[in-house]
Amino acid sequence: MVYTDTRDKSVKADFKTAVLNGMNASTGGLYIPTSFPKINKSYIDRTPEPSFREIAFEMAKPYVEGEIPDSDLDAIIQDAYPFMPQVVPIDKVTYVLELFHGPTCAFKDFGARFMARVMSYFNRSENDNLHILVATSGDTGSAVGSAFHNVPGIDVTILYPDGKISPLQEKQLSTFDGNVRALKVKGNFDDCQKLVKTAFTDKDLRNKFRLSSANSINISRLLPQSFYYMYSALVVKNRIPQDSKIDTPAIIAVVPSGNFGNLTSGLIAYEMGAPITGFLAATNSNHTIPDWIATGNYKARDSVATLSNAMDVGAPSNYERIAAMYSLEQVRQLFASYWTDDAGTLEAIKRCNEKTGYVIDPHGAVAWKAWDEMRRSGMKDLVAGAKGDINKPGMTANIPSWASEVTDGKAVGIVLETAHPAKFGQTVQNAINRSPSMPDRLERVMNLEDHAIPMEKDYESFKDWLTSNL
Repeated sequence: MVYTDTRDKSVKADFKTAVLNGMNASTGGLYIPTSFPKINKSYIDRTPEPSFREIAFEMAKPYVEGEIPDSDLDAIIQDAYPFMPQVVPIDKVTYVLELFHGPTCAFKDFGARFMARVMSYFNRSENDNLHILVATSGDTGSAVGSAFHNVPGIDVTILYPDGKISPLQEKQLSTFDGNVRALKVKGNFDDCQKLVKTAFTDKDLRNKFRLSSANSINISRLLPQSFYYMYSALVVKNRIPQDSKIDTPAIIAVVPSGNFGNLTSGLIAYEMGAPITGFLAATNSNHTIPDWIATGNYKARDSVATLSNAMDVGAPSNYERIAAMYSLEQVRQLFASYWTDDAGTLEAIKRCNEKTGYVIDPHGAVAWKAWDEMRRSGMKDLVAGAKGDINKPGMTANIPSWASEVTDGKAVGIVLETAHPAKFGQTVQNAINRSPSMPDRLERVMNLEDHAIPMEKDYESFKDWLTSNL
């Protein structure tokens, strides 16, 4: 497989180069495959559907061909995934895709664990350590830290916005030691991301250290997240005849979105043949992409803090990949989009629990609310001529090619639940008047010692620290 650059299509790189570099230092662009191979239709139509690990192997194989032998790839996947996603029906046309069954109780485990093993595989013959720099708005850092902790030959530095993530999320970041350290930056997520991106384009720094990324900047984070889109779509396709008896329904993936890496992974699965008809991008008050879809103008902005903090991104990195894969008109045909504020998020947690009995986290709640409002009246209103207002919560004034499937009652939704609700226990309790259950693996981390290092948001302070400590 050949990988190119979102900013320079003349760039040609192999998988190892794309993974170990993270991004192209000379252009600042992101690596992306030059093509997306299709999975054989007979494989897609298997009954029962293949297992999650079988799907992961089948989907990863063409992207690493010639660089990772099949036997080694299978070993990587088996080691990365002692857990799997769970598809939970909560009404006749709504399925929750639970992505919190990994060690850090967040969807980032799927990407981070695959990436860590691939990087370790490629780094075996190197003499110098590979230094991973990663910015996090919530769950990425803990998943990356967990995946790389005590991996030989790799050091990890995690940047997170001080005071802008949940206490449990911070505990998961600040308690690492050894080859993983956390910096609490006096700023927001975009400040953290800017420090990381600037370091990658700093020739002086790159001459001193081998640097790579573990954000969704890195293609080895995105590719494995596509596995659960394919898996869930096949599970739902096979369940629909019994659950809703809708004849050939449209499957809509409803994705809580911040940096848009997760949704980009869904696009990879879609391009490879997953039976997904379209995507509903659900955002919080940081609605840069919905505004782009509505107006045609992409305008990055400062992020604002919300209850769904992992989505607090004002300048989504993966906008570049989406814009490289599709024209704006193609995006409008494929996507519906929606945003809500904190009041809407709390209401969604409460309403989802009242209507279905399901306890959902703030990020999944944004997605559930988007799906619930779209299927009940939101899409009908748009088709009837509603213009929408990008400054008010609700549906973006865009009618995708699959709108009639929704208005005719022939659509089902897969709502991505990206984190365990216990990671946001106080918010959930405020909404439903009781605390969600706490998994043992989260409870244990609360008793660990903090090791986070305070850091200013200016680049020179960050560079000086890297130079002194890596």
